[in-house]
Amino acid sequence: MTAITAAVRSLGGDFPAEAFGRTYRLWPQVSDFSDLFTWNDLNEIIARHRLEPPRLRLFNDGAQVPQHAYAHPVVTKRHTVWHRIEPGNLHHQLNEGASLVLDSVDTLHRRVERFAEALERHLRTDVQVNLYASWTSKEGFGLHFDDHDVVVVQLEGAKRWKIHEPTRIDPLRIDVEAPEPPESEPVAEIILRAGDMLYLPRGWWHAVAATEGRSLHLTCGLKPATGADLLSWLAGQLRASAAVRANLPHLASREEQVAYLAALLKEFTAALHEGVIEEFLCARGAMDPGRPMPSLPFIGAIPADERLHVRLTTSGAWYEVDGEGRPVMNAGGRQWTFAAPALAVVKHLAEGRTASIGELAVASSLSVGQVAALITELVAADVAAVSRRR
Repeated sequence: MTAITAAVRSLGGDFPAEAFGRTYRLWPQVSDFSDLFTWNDLNEIIARHRLEPPRLRLFNDGAQVPQHAYAHPVVTKRHTVWHRIEPGNLHHQLNEGASLVLDSVDTLHRRVERFAEALERHLRTDVQVNLYASWTSKEGFGLHFDDHDVVVVQLEGAKRWKIHEPTRIDPLRIDVEAPEPPESEPVAEIILRAGDMLYLPRGWWHAVAATEGRSLHLTCGLKPATGADLLSWLAGQLRASAAVRANLPHLASREEQVAYLAALLKEFTAALHEGVIEEFLCARGAMDPGRPMPSLPFIGAIPADERLHVRLTTSGAWYEVDGEGRPVMNAGGRQWTFAAPALAVVKHLAEGRTASIGELAVASSLSVGQVAALITELVAADVAAVSRRR
């Protein structure tokens, strides 16, 4: 079992019903996560990418370290300015107790991206993975809460987490009030060690510090759908209703206003039917642009080469089978209806697998050329990518 598979499997069982969105959950020794992201990976990314804040930033005692303390500006021949990291000064700041944060590492590192995609597919939500590195017992951020759920994977070292219950249930990024800091003692104080995994819902306060030398961990930020998201989507769906599209009768009689509100209530109540949550999640998944990737050197039709490998680049893709046995696939804001023999191809791709065109042809009884033509349609819509594996 791979580390990614083990992590996703931990989020199954009773977790969705008993903990997801409700309370924290600790899983000790889930897997060896050391190969998911390494110090060498971090060194390569820092050395080879232009990581302007807030992409890469340092924090010490709750305050952000000024960029000039560890980087200097570089003017290119095209007169653009970027900041080159100075390793010596970076080391000095980290040795003085700063914590390093690298945002959206899933867009810079393929293994972490695969982890994010697996979580997106399993939890049906967008995922952004940030990396945190620290060398001392100082708290980089102090006591704080997040406006999104997190899944934390400890790669190396250990960190002490002091966890407080929320002072405002389910705070939003755009909210009507801010939570007050907790006055009570932590409800839990845990040591997250290499191989452990932690889930924390949004709004739960926490303070984090390394305990035994250097620490490296990934924090996967989840953006689960909320009731506000559902209502926003329903407002768009209800534009099909003449009552919803009508002008508000603010100049009409009280009786007409009451009748209008009754009509709106009827439309809204009907829209909140059993099954609407699944409809919303499917619609959101079908519109998710995913993580588009080019398929160079192929800029036209994908060749009928059984050695080429293909995968979907959107985790929200889904399909159903119509009355004639044909797979109807939804991804990236598009819909396709393929011939019945293509069901095996669609199933493989929608499950997040990477497969060769030859393997898909065998699984579906389609020819290599027919599979290549199907893949060409998906690549042209930016929902799939092909590559040569070495």
